[in-house]
Amino acid sequence: MDFGIAFALFLGAMLLCLIRGYALSWALALALALFFAVGLRRGHKASALAKMAWSTMPKTMIVLRIIFLIGILTGVWRSCGTIAFFIYYGVRAIPPALFVLLSFLLTALLSYALGTSFGVTSTAGVVLIALARSGGVDPAVAAGAILSGVYFGDRGAPTSSCASLVAALTETELYRNVRRMHRTALLPYAICLVFFAILSLLNPLSGADAALLSALSGSFNLTPWAVVPAVIMLILPLLRVPIWIAMTISGAAAFAISILSQGMGALDTLRVCVLGYASEGALASVLSGGGLVSMLTVFLMLPLASMMGGILEGIGALNGVQAKLDAVSDKLGLLPTTALLGILCSMVLCNQTIVVIMLHQLLGRVYEHAGASREEFAIDIANTGVTLAGLVPWCIACAVPLSMLDVGIETLPYAALLYTIPICYLFTKKKFYPKGA
Repeated sequence: MDFGIAFALFLGAMLLCLIRGYALSWALALALALFFAVGLRRGHKASALAKMAWSTMPKTMIVLRIIFLIGILTGVWRSCGTIAFFIYYGVRAIPPALFVLLSFLLTALLSYALGTSFGVTSTAGVVLIALARSGGVDPAVAAGAILSGVYFGDRGAPTSSCASLVAALTETELYRNVRRMHRTALLPYAICLVFFAILSLLNPLSGADAALLSALSGSFNLTPWAVVPAVIMLILPLLRVPIWIAMTISGAAAFAISILSQGMGALDTLRVCVLGYASEGALASVLSGGGLVSMLTVFLMLPLASMMGGILEGIGALNGVQAKLDAVSDKLGLLPTTALLGILCSMVLCNQTIVVIMLHQLLGRVYEHAGASREEFAIDIANTGVTLAGLVPWCIACAVPLSMLDVGIETLPYAALLYTIPICYLFTKKKFYPKGA
């Protein structure tokens, strides 16, 4: 089978999955089989192709462990009251004239603690957008602040599976990457604070939805114990405790608090870890979710995409593309090439995880030939491919949060963090990597 035909079939399968709502893991499984067939046609033995595919798995297993723990955390953080605590007291403390700004700050804090954009959007984001609608705030403005906030942690939190994936693929140290991400994003963060402060003054909250707050306080025992799992996730990484250990301790604390403070049974809490938290009444659409099941699609997609990349690299299918990218990078520079390819991959592949993997596969040798460090490569991916995926309306990274918040593409101009990070980095990269700019 010819590589072009296989790739066209892969893209067709991706499009079908998006249109029909099927899990993208089906398209990736088909792609893996198709590219395996391409390898056989090119004269590679099945055993050799299997080794190519498996060669990428050690890196992937590191991320899969993190995703496994994230699934558990997103469930037990709900059941122990951590999410409810942040929403309840965060919303009550928001002055009406600063609602949009503090929506950005609150979701940024939660996303940094959880490391997941979808998890925060489906909890705090849903509550905040409901408050915005009930209080007369433009939903597009509020959703833009939320989208910016949730990607604060999705891009640069040590708990983020995306940050872990970038570190694993580029063979760099996660915490060093996180510190570099923070330094390269200081200017964009400052711009966003001013931007959302102005929008807050122009879109004040006229009133809060007391029914939502009452439902939260009536459903959970909102004592300081509820915030302990989040404090653990904030402090232990700062003490250089390995992220998977910090997540394990946070999950264990949340498990105990669910039983001792919220009155759940041990079996029910175990069920939450696996199947997610199921709320009732007014909070059903706000707090229900999480658990290992919620991460199942990503858990399947990651090794499939990784093995697919291993075969593509092993059979040399990407060599021609890499040679062309070498020429493009000579003319445009490494960062613009990465940004443009990231946008293209987001538009075609429609998945942030696959975008990161493909950027690594296609540009690894380009950066190596240019003499750029692995650290520079990692930060370039984080500051382009990771954030720009959230601006492509049909990419999962954008489409899912917009769907959760029930808003359209009119929100994207207000999602300032997603485009200020790559733009500011484009003009300031020489400060951080003089030779690679």
